[in-house]
Amino acid sequence: MRGALRTIALLALLFAALPSLAAELPSRISQGGLVIANLPGIAQVHVGGKAVRVGANGTVVFGAGRDEHGPLTVNLAYRDGRQETARIAVTSRDWPVERVDGVPPKTVNPPPDIAERIKREQAEVTAARNRDDNREDFLKGFIWPVQGRISGRFGNQRIYNGDPKAPHSGMDIAVPTGTPIKAPAAGIVTFAKPDLYLTGGTVLLDHGFGLSSNFLHLSRLDVKAGQRVSQGDVIGAAGMTGRATGPHVHWGFNWFGVRLDPLLLPGIAAP
Repeated sequence: MRGALRTIALLALLFAALPSLAAELPSRISQGGLVIANLPGIAQVHVGGKAVRVGANGTVVFGAGRDEHGPLTVNLAYRDGRQETARIAVTSRDWPVERVDGVPPKTVNPPPDIAERIKREQAEVTAARNRDDNREDFLKGFIWPVQGRISGRFGNQRIYNGDPKAPHSGMDIAVPTGTPIKAPAAGIVTFAKPDLYLTGGTVLLDHGFGLSSNFLHLSRLDVKAGQRVSQGDVIGAAGMTGRATGPHVHWGFNWFGVRLDPLLLPGIAAP
């Protein structure tokens, strides 16, 4: 009996002396922010109850959506049997209101047949966002897909022709029609269609681990679904197809279904 107690005590001391990987996680994250962490020795990670992919070297990614108030609960299960819980505070942001006038009325409140088409198209895009590859293309950081004036910011409440709609899901960069758009990071093209009703020319680029970029309103597509591209490759050209009032590119970024702010990505900063 005493031997068993001594063994338990020794194991407790040993586990207590092992390092905590929770310290590798940030103490807080902004709404719309992305976490990329390296947690060697981790077997499983759950964020808010959702199991997330763990890379061969312990790479883990997750994000906080626009309306996330936190804290995010991160449960860590080590390969040696230990378990640990980390809680990450979420910093709230002030979301301004953007008024967008001059939009064709039928794209603001479409008739039933068009609404059904939009629903089908959005379902295709959602399915493409659910891809969960073990590629770590995101680890090399990100570059701007194009340089230009930011004409619309992530998360801002949008009012089209006086009618309040969903918050803006990405960042708009105003550039002339035909301006080449570059891949911000390497990845696989999971969706590429030229004529979606709301978003016009649309390309989704998967960077691995559920992280994906989407580019909307393109006037030209230079890639096809299934194609692999490198960082900096031209994937299309800016335009004003779909629901748009001027030439620009919309750059959205997702962790699966969670929309994140491209301005908060590694390597990207407000000009």
